[in-house]
Formats: sequence, structure tokens, C-alpha cells
Amino acid sequence: MPAPKPPFKRIFWIVLDSVGIGELPDAADYGDVGRDTLGHIAASRPLALPNLTRLGLANIKPLSHLTPPAKPEGNYGKGATVSPGKDTTTGHWEMAGIWLDQAFPVYPYGFPAALVFEFEKRIGRQTLGNKPASGTEILKELGAEHMRTGYPIVYTSGDSVFQIAAHEDVIPVPELYRMCKIARELLDGRHKVGRVIARPFTGEPGNFRRTERRHDYAVEPPRPMLLDALADTRTPVFGVGKIHDIYNGRGVDDYVTTKNNADGMQKLTEALAARPDGLIFVNLVDFDMLYGHRKDVEGFAHSLEEFDKLLGPFLAAMQPTDLLLITADHGCDPSPVNPTTDHSREYVPILAFGPGAAKGTNLGTRTTLADMGQTIAENFGAKIPHGTSFLSDLVSSKN
Repeated sequence: MPAPKPPFKRIFWIVLDSVGIGELPDAADYGDVGRDTLGHIAASRPLALPNLTRLGLANIKPLSHLTPPAKPEGNYGKGATVSPGKDTTTGHWEMAGIWLDQAFPVYPYGFPAALVFEFEKRIGRQTLGNKPASGTEILKELGAEHMRTGYPIVYTSGDSVFQIAAHEDVIPVPELYRMCKIARELLDGRHKVGRVIARPFTGEPGNFRRTERRHDYAVEPPRPMLLDALADTRTPVFGVGKIHDIYNGRGVDDYVTTKNNADGMQKLTEALAARPDGLIFVNLVDFDMLYGHRKDVEGFAHSLEEFDKLLGPFLAAMQPTDLLLITADHGCDPSPVNPTTDHSREYVPILAFGPGAAKGTNLGTRTTLADMGQTIAENFGAKIPHGTSFLSDLVSSKN
């Protein structure tokens, strides 16, 4: 007997990295009272977001200068994170149905000396840095010394990451990747960080530039999760951006990396023609990497407008059996309300749109990000450990 036909033949899932929409009830536990990434950016100046607005973004909560339509073309709501933490891995894993018992470790004072010593011993070089820092600022501070000594720069952030920066002419990229694999093996047990990240760069002192050969080495996700469930139903999964890295490639049939948000949207648009079914899963990282962590409110605002502009043609090209989900993984409030450069513990927006889907439904406040994953799982005849599907709210009575 053939499997039932899914309500939506193809689902596009876009994660706007760090685009939170207001503090979670437990924000005080993270020092994040008052954080509101979208709210504070919207308050900074009028935003040109016609496409996101017509899908229902301003219906989720009041946003300055944006008028919510009486009947949005999409369905709208917001999601809470159950797992402790406020990082990329935690957010994306919860979307896939994984709840963590404890947060991944963070290192506000740098990594333990014994850990760094063992890492240096295994790679055969000393290191520089070993402290929390902005990726661009630490290159300004230590890039020249790195070029002189050949020592890689080790640093972290408010996220659970062990980052290694190296100039491509000083430490070739394959050697940098080898160092990251050593670090990933070493960082286990109580030091099991969410990601080890290779941060290659080029240029001269005063003009360093991080290249697109970044590579993330994530912790292996627990089983089962959404991408396992989709593999079991032979549903193809195409990853765009850092999706492949976040899930360690498991359940991702094919993937492409991206240079920036515009490139990510271009790859997504190409998938409209090349990928007739399954899940197309996208992470757009510029909001986080270029603007949130760098406290650039105006840059963040402009990037949202750029995404909205690119979204218009994509929406127009969608097929009647397509569904688009737009969300985020956490916040990263760049406003002065947030004195740090760290991520923030926030709700994430949820927008769901399809030319043949229901319209204007308030999906409410979802108690876990896994509700989105469960919705996708149900659509393709699967199930994941956590989350309540809202698929029935999206299926139009006309279908």
C-alpha cells in the first residue's frame, strides 16, 4: 500500500539566525531581562519589511513602525526554548526534537590551562588568545603576532564554542581543519562544547578578512531527531548554509555552504527548480555573525530589509503544494539595552506560508521549538520525540 500523499510536497524552512522577538520568562536566569532583538531594531527606525509584514510578523506582537494586516497571508506565532542555553546548536537541535538536560558549557574566562596545554601538545604548537572575544577584534589584536609566530588564535564567546583562527598563508586550511578535529576529540565530557569552529582569514595587519572556508565541528546529535525520522521515510533533505555542520551531516542528503544571506537566498531560489520535494533547510547567519555580535543595530536593520526584498520573488515562485516556515534559533539583541555581545534568551518568531495553505491563523505561543519539527515530521509521515504539530492549522479546507 503506497504511503499517504503529504499535505505539502515540499517544505522550505528558513532560520534567521539570532532574530529573536522578546525575552523568555526565564530570561533573568541568563542575565537577559529586557532583551528584544526584533522589537529594539524596529524601534530604531522605520523598517521596510512589506513581505514579512504581510505574512504576519507584526501580528505576533506590536513592532514599532509596522502595521499588522487585519488578515495576514501567512500564519503566525512565536516559539519558546525548553532546553537550557541560548546558542545555535541548542536552538536547532530543539527544532529537530532534541531537548537538552543541561546547557553546553561556556567559558567566560577562557578555557582551563590544562585543556589548552593538552591541545598545544597534540597540535605541536603554542596558541594565542584563550579568551572570549569578537572574531574581528581578536584578529586586530593578535593577527600580526599570529603571522609572526605561527601560533593559532584560540578564542570563545558567550556561545559554547572553541574557535581557532589562522591566516591561510601561515597555517593552510587543511592543517587548520586537522587542528579542529583534534580539538573536537579533546573537548568531551564536561568540556563538550557545542561546536569547534575553524576561522580562516587572509589579508595584512589592519586589513584582515575572514574567508568563506569556515567549518563547524558539532557534537553528534542524540538519536532520534527530525532528520533521522525523515531519512526513515526516505524524505530528501537539502541543507543550505551551516545546517549540515549543526547536525554533523546526519540525515542531510545534500548540502551547499553560503557566503552570506544573499547567497543563501540565491541557493534557496535555485532549489525551487532543482528540488521537487522534501525538506529544504536553510540557515541565514549574517544577522548573528555580522550584526548581532558586533552590536550593529543599523546593519541588522538593513540586513532584515535585504532579506525581505529577496523574499518577495521567492514567495511569488512558490508552488501550491509548497510550505514555507520562517523562524529563528535565539536572539542577539544589538541594542544598548544589551551591554554584552552575547546571544539573548528570547522567543523566536514563527511564520508559515503556502500558496495553497490556510491563511491568517494565530498559532499562538508554542511551548517548544520542537513544535515546528513535529509539524514537518507529521507532514512527511514521521514523528519525533518532542513537540506538538500544528500541521492541521496550516492545511487549507480547500485542499
